[in-house]
Amino acid sequence: MAPALIARVLVDSPLPQLDRLFDYSVPDRLRSDARPGVRVRVPLRSAGRISDGFIIELVDSADFSGALSEIEEILSPIPVLAPEVWTLARRVADRAAGSAIDIVRLAVPHRQVRVEKAFLASVSSDAIPVVARPVVTGYPESLAGTLAAGGRVALDSIPLVTELPGDAGWVGSWALSFAQAAAATIADGKSAILCVPDYRDQDQVEAALASLLPPERVVRLDARQSNPDRYRAFLRCLGDAPLVIVGNRSVVYAPSRSLGLIALWDDGDPLHSEPLAPYVHSRDAALLRQELQGCALVIAAHSRSTEVERLVEVGWLTSVSPSPRIRPKLVPTAQQVGGDRLAEQARIPSSAWREARAALDRGPVLVQVARPGYSPRLACGDCGQTARCLRCEGPLTKRSASSVPACSWCGALAVGWRCSHCEGERFRSVGAAGATRTAEDLGRAFPGVRVIIADGERQVQHVDARPALVIATRGAEPIAAGGYQAVLLLDGEQMVARESLRVAEDCLRWWSNAVALAAPGAPSILVGVGGALASALVTWRHSAFAASELADRRRLRFPPAVRVATLTGAVEAVSRAVEASGAPAVDVLGPVDIGPSTVRTILRFDYAKGTEMAATLRSEVIRAATSRRRPAVPKGTRAPSPPTLKVRFDDVEPFLEQ
Repeated sequence: MAPALIARVLVDSPLPQLDRLFDYSVPDRLRSDARPGVRVRVPLRSAGRISDGFIIELVDSADFSGALSEIEEILSPIPVLAPEVWTLARRVADRAAGSAIDIVRLAVPHRQVRVEKAFLASVSSDAIPVVARPVVTGYPESLAGTLAAGGRVALDSIPLVTELPGDAGWVGSWALSFAQAAAATIADGKSAILCVPDYRDQDQVEAALASLLPPERVVRLDARQSNPDRYRAFLRCLGDAPLVIVGNRSVVYAPSRSLGLIALWDDGDPLHSEPLAPYVHSRDAALLRQELQGCALVIAAHSRSTEVERLVEVGWLTSVSPSPRIRPKLVPTAQQVGGDRLAEQARIPSSAWREARAALDRGPVLVQVARPGYSPRLACGDCGQTARCLRCEGPLTKRSASSVPACSWCGALAVGWRCSHCEGERFRSVGAAGATRTAEDLGRAFPGVRVIIADGERQVQHVDARPALVIATRGAEPIAAGGYQAVLLLDGEQMVARESLRVAEDCLRWWSNAVALAAPGAPSILVGVGGALASALVTWRHSAFAASELADRRRLRFPPAVRVATLTGAVEAVSRAVEASGAPAVDVLGPVDIGPSTVRTILRFDYAKGTEMAATLRSEVIRAATSRRRPAVPKGTRAPSPPTLKVRFDDVEPFLEQ
């Protein structure tokens, strides 16, 4: 008789009290397919049903002395949950006081049976072409040695666009550097993970990789793919062949047994923040994975975030910067040098007009604006009150000069509109013009010149070298062949006016990414902003500005100088969690009412207390989930369940509210 075989299973359940491994016996009929990482179905008595799960490990004995339930079914023989991914999921969840299964859901796509069958039928030992080691250009030679030794680097990227060989187009210099580092990693027989914020950045990296590596070496893994395509790409990552895996924030959880490099671009972009529990930033997941697998780590950006600056100052990351001679040409405006009151009040000062007019003789000019659309807000022309929809009270906007104002909430046309305050019938625009209005104004000012609008609705990724005015919202700027001959950064005062903890570093990042698209020697002009923020851009001293911002955060005890945990839920549950956290040893901000019977409290504490705080708050989440009691209500009525306790670590959203 064969010895007993016990499977330790992670059950796919949203209940926090089930975030542990359960022991199940493996029946003889399933032994041949039972292995760590495979999908299974198991009985879960607490839920009264059959649940999905993953085998984490197989053992010969269990601590439980009673009879064990048997695994009902092994759904697939493919071990889709790789050991390195499970270890990372457990570490990430513990650090964020979350459930490991929530991380596993991000890491392992939904099963696609047809794709799986085709994959099993096509598995072969065919050799993949060997890749020669490329030369990494544009940075100090020490960078290549640091990466080969598994070092951790904070890279200040060169603000430049580069032409790919073979008329393959133009990309940012950072994308080519990522591709070169990944190709060098492949040549060493290891895999690389390249994590970027959105599809625009991903397309640049893929184009750069195509110029260095055969397509068999590159795998795209992101949320834009269809479910079958994503699962097909995921299954390719489970093999032993070295690959370059490119994707957005969840790609940091891609399986890779022999990982040599993780490269993350522009970690300050909010798209790197995971909106699903346990809300772990891709930068934090990458840091933990690097520590677990000992691979090289590169976090690169044109403008360094304060989180990266803190890691540099504590010695966890090594700062690498290009030569001081490699910096864009920025032209100071009246706000930065003083002396021109009329230019200070103009949306586009005379110096910017002159530079744009001269640059249009040579090629395209980029104009960055704060917001899309025609006009941000309409007001009554008589009393100045915000013009609101007569149906739902939503604000009215216009898409063009000739269009009828419409509600931005319900879309109703404002035909026969009258002001509810003064019965006025006239409209006037309030605030800075959007991309559409700016395009109309500049089109009249520069007759005969092409005008291109790039925003969330009109996705333009590339423009040619012919003269054109490219009006783009922040983050939507297309790449111009050869670079832009001038860059105008408008509405700076509108961007800086936001009430936000990160407003300064966000603005510097937006402007720097736009300036990096300029041709060598082409002028860039920031309009409407002066002071230290403008000086940091003009002198291109981003790391010094990040250090200054971090010093201010330390004085105020704001993240990332300290860690924070946001507690949301019923008053009793939040109060009990605050008491268990060790207050007043930690800073307590709140509670604040945010809804019916729901409050929010913010805890601030030092990084050294992070592990202890996460374990304590996780215990409170489980206690709240298992001991909820409905309040007493009159007979015949149903009492609503009180809100569960939710914990979110390193959440800066409360500090971003306006």
